[in-house]
Amino acid sequence: MTTVLITGTSSGIGRATVRRLARRPDLTVYATARTIDAIGELADAGARVLPLDVTDEASMRAAVAAIEAEHGHVDVLVNNAGYGEYGPIEETAMDRVRAQFETNVFGLARLTQLVLPGMRRAGRGRIVNVSSMGGRLVFPAGGYYHASKYAVEAISDALRQELRPFGVDVAIVEPGLIRTGFGAVASSSLGAAADPAGPYRPMVATVDAVMARSYANRLLSATPETVARVIERAVTARRPRTRYLVTAAAWAMVHTRRLLGARAFDTVNRLQFR
Repeated sequence: MTTVLITGTSSGIGRATVRRLARRPDLTVYATARTIDAIGELADAGARVLPLDVTDEASMRAAVAAIEAEHGHVDVLVNNAGYGEYGPIEETAMDRVRAQFETNVFGLARLTQLVLPGMRRAGRGRIVNVSSMGGRLVFPAGGYYHASKYAVEAISDALRQELRPFGVDVAIVEPGLIRTGFGAVASSSLGAAADPAGPYRPMVATVDAVMARSYANRLLSATPETVARVIERAVTARRPRTRYLVTAAAWAMVHTRRLLGARAFDTVNRLQFR
């Protein structure tokens, strides 16, 4: 049996991934969230549930120790926990920025550190980091969120090279717009960050409106189950790809940014968010 530890499973992509992987007889899936109450129903779906807060050292150590006590090591870690803190760079409070990095970056990095000794001893393992298309391009009012996902991309690229001699693979999953609670959280943080009478208010209102339309557009967005299918491939492939872009729209935007360059892409954004 392959043990799979997944963070951030109380909703959205994490919940859909647990439900999908827990159906497989070859996997023992550990669903985690800050409180067991938020994920109790996933036990009925075939998963094992553990409390795990990626911003709390004791919580992370306890979760990894529980799995290792039963199985020897974690075979696969899916770092999915994360959220979007949006707002203008100038006006977003730094305590909100730090909180986002604690979840999106530092928690991911620390949990990875905790599972790697066991993986190295076993001579095998896999890290699947859920990043975003936002780790490959940047939109206005999302700078701090994008920065956290750029950091995930960099950490993943370094890990892939460092861990290859030990038989540990690293894959990055980069979802585009996914119809979860992410958009609502991003919109809420966007409104909270901006000064109602400040110079960025017109831009913030435009970004909020464009985000709402984009997430509601079925051609631009996808369901959490779409990402869960891709994560399953990253978890089970004999040789996983380094990156999995999820949705055709995400693929188009990432490669448009790559082909156009920074100045031309800035122009595209100005037209979209004016």
